[in-house]
Amino acid sequence: MSKVAVMTDSNSGITQAEAKELGVFVLPMPFYIDEKMYYEDIDLTQEEFYEKLKSECEIKTSMPLVGNLTDKWEEILKEYDEIVYIPMSSGLSSSCATAIMLSDDFDGKVQVVDNQRISVTMRQSVMDAKAMVEKGMSASEVKDVLMRDKMESSIYIMLDTLYYLKKGGRITPAAAALGTLLKLKPVLQIQGEKLDAFAKARTSKQGKSIMIETIKKDFAERFGSPDGSNMHLEIAYTYDLEAAEEFKREVQEAFPNNEIIMNPLSLSVSCHIGPGALALACSKKVKEAED
Repeated sequence: MSKVAVMTDSNSGITQAEAKELGVFVLPMPFYIDEKMYYEDIDLTQEEFYEKLKSECEIKTSMPLVGNLTDKWEEILKEYDEIVYIPMSSGLSSSCATAIMLSDDFDGKVQVVDNQRISVTMRQSVMDAKAMVEKGMSASEVKDVLMRDKMESSIYIMLDTLYYLKKGGRITPAAAALGTLLKLKPVLQIQGEKLDAFAKARTSKQGKSIMIETIKKDFAERFGSPDGSNMHLEIAYTYDLEAAEEFKREVQEAFPNNEIIMNPLSLSVSCHIGPGALALACSKKVKEAED
């Protein structure tokens, strides 16, 4: 039986310390801040990132350097026979397509999974992959399962501000000004490849209600699990832990039978939406990963 490693990048929200505890590998994502390169969770913490974001530094996301990725694979393959690599969604970054191309030089030993996920749903894919590997599944078998179920997840994100969408050119200054004037709380969604608009809320309370009710609807209509028994439920947030904990209490009341996992949103997403965002996400349980 092959010895299979599970690897992801820091867009999963898994820190280097957690990776060691879990027995997985995490490639840190690079960022350029005022033209200087930093690596997430290596020389750039969540706190430092938000300090720089709020201080008007110029922050640009970047895909991993080719050498960093292939060197890591070669290092892992000294101890393991195969690698399952789960990068961020190809709809959000070209890093996945690059990884697939680079894997061609590794004679099938590196299986790249493009299962269209980011943040907490991506993290769940890593946990599912780890469980399947522990059951003796090969890297290609794990990839096949994750690709089969790649659309079985949802993320809804309520923004606290439109400023960072405007700054990144994702909405016009006029739309941002109008939204700010009306104090709108836009709710975005990730279902599959890209980050898209979903709804407009007039208050945070309404925005949170929209996310909760939409997840309930997804449970029943998209995933065939009205009671949530076949679902993982997750909360993600940017910067404001206190607001996230309050939201978690509200979500737990709405879904009393579900365990809720909560983690910070990936910095690659946070860069474009800013602090104060709250997200509610779910993913269908993978039967091959369950006990």
